[in-house]
Amino acid sequence: MNNPIYLDIGNTNARWKFEGSYFESPILKFSFDELPKSSKTWVSNVSSNFVTKGKSNISFVESQTKYKSLVNSYKEPRNLGSDRWLAMIASYELSLGKGFIVVDIGSAITIDAVNKSGIHLGGLIFPGLDKLRQTFNNFPVLSTVDINEIGQTTENAWSIGTLSLVVNTINQKIKDLKIEIPNALIFLTGGGYFQINDFLEFDHFYYPNLVIDGLEFYVDNMG
Repeated sequence: MNNPIYLDIGNTNARWKFEGSYFESPILKFSFDELPKSSKTWVSNVSSNFVTKGKSNISFVESQTKYKSLVNSYKEPRNLGSDRWLAMIASYELSLGKGFIVVDIGSAITIDAVNKSGIHLGGLIFPGLDKLRQTFNNFPVLSTVDINEIGQTTENAWSIGTLSLVVNTINQKIKDLKIEIPNALIFLTGGGYFQINDFLEFDHFYYPNLVIDGLEFYVDNMG
């Protein structure tokens, strides 16, 4: 009962950690009622459609100006999505004083860069692969394609083209950022990782629950 719940509410899924274990539920099916009883629930919420009513002992976390020596680049810190901030916090703790780049591959893909002094240089946001493919939802999609090929059917062309767009954008942006932060460690997270990981051209660490881990770090140090 005394152990807190760390809850990450995204646009597609809700994920939480309780007593050392991770859990996940589609956001359309998620309810606070399915969470175990706990004295406190800490929440990162980036879903505009998710509302909590009549629930006590819930604390929502917003992005701050600083976490230890990690400095938010936004003039209005709370305008930075809490998921991005918490993923940076987890990466900051894991990087042990080195610069780092965080890539969250979800409904939207975000990239954030932090130099070795802990200064957030800024980031990017663009549609994830599934969202991109929904722009022309009458086009069929193949589940497995190779971006080194070229399509000879509409199905192949659309599947390869959209995958190439996402993968090439990430690869090129990491290449550019590594010039500015040469020894940066690269942390990846998000449910879309396994759609693109075979085509990534850089060394990286994958943590499926980086936002939740960052939330736990935040609570332990600042909550």
